[in-house]
Amino acid sequence: MPKRRSNGEGSLHKRKNGLWECTIMLGYQEDGRRKYKSFYARTQKEVKEKVANFKQEQASGLKLDKTLTFSDWADEWYKNYEGQVSASTYDNYRYTIKLLKDEFGEKPLMDIKPVHVESYLKRMVKEGRSHSSIAKLRGMMFQIMKKAAANDLIRKNPVEFADKTKMTKKQESSKDSFTAKEIQRMMLFLPDNRIGHSIRLLLGTGMRTQELLALEPRHIAEDGSSIKIEQAVTMVKGTPQIGPPKTQTSYREIPVPEKFRPSALFLRNTAMRYVWYAQRSGRFCNPSSFRKQYKTALEELGDVRILSPHCCRHTYVSQLQAQGVPLETIQALAGHTEIDMTQHYLHVQPEVKNAAVALLNQLAS
Repeated sequence: MPKRRSNGEGSLHKRKNGLWECTIMLGYQEDGRRKYKSFYARTQKEVKEKVANFKQEQASGLKLDKTLTFSDWADEWYKNYEGQVSASTYDNYRYTIKLLKDEFGEKPLMDIKPVHVESYLKRMVKEGRSHSSIAKLRGMMFQIMKKAAANDLIRKNPVEFADKTKMTKKQESSKDSFTAKEIQRMMLFLPDNRIGHSIRLLLGTGMRTQELLALEPRHIAEDGSSIKIEQAVTMVKGTPQIGPPKTQTSYREIPVPEKFRPSALFLRNTAMRYVWYAQRSGRFCNPSSFRKQYKTALEELGDVRILSPHCCRHTYVSQLQAQGVPLETIQALAGHTEIDMTQHYLHVQPEVKNAAVALLNQLAS
């Protein structure tokens, strides 16, 4: 006969097939009959754990639904997340969610465990995905599962308990900065046209590309001595639109160094409604079109590495730091919200390092 358990633990017995069964009463049906639920496992310990977990989930109010898939919940999370980030950032989230759905899409939400998350991220490393890409995947899945836990759909967030993935090999950084020699060459030999002067101005002001593309003549001082950042180009569903700058601290007025002012004046005096515009429509330029022209200009220049336009911003921060400008001042000029971000942009040039260690010669004299 089934062994009776005390304190409402239900009946526990070993079946003929070797499995242990524990049956508990859940309550009463509409017709007054008792309602039972049975659990099965290979050992007494396992079946007791299953019962305990079930009771804990019931007590915590979990809305257990084995039919709710990761794909369905990710879509719900994405829909409700609109408005919490900029339109362009929200649009970019779709690609990361697609990658996660390719892996976990049809898996029941409550069946996703830390080991599944770890296995997926490790495979992404082996496939050669960048550290930033893997960080985005982990970060977004963390937010999706965190919201599921907050809505009592799962007991705990599996991403929180998954080990962080270590990169097995050092990856090349795409966030480099130009050397002083490269800057001099660009200042002297870039063409006397819109793309040439735009690159010079990026180096001399540290503007983001999206901020440059949203400039109107009114944003540039009449003598070219300063530039006001009040808006930026953002991509929404593949279409460039004018929107606010990246953050609140991105609203700023940037002093333009004297040798870079001719570039500011060139762009101001040759602008239509915007400094950069699509010739057919007279509207603002798509960032991808700008990047193509930027790359072509550097290729034709020669003896300069083909770094991304954003590396001009890294160069600006690094050169200011090399000249001894306080980090807080650099933060304000770059429009960074946190000083940690400013530090992330620093690239100490070899000549600066050599000059620093040369000071040690005084100890040996």
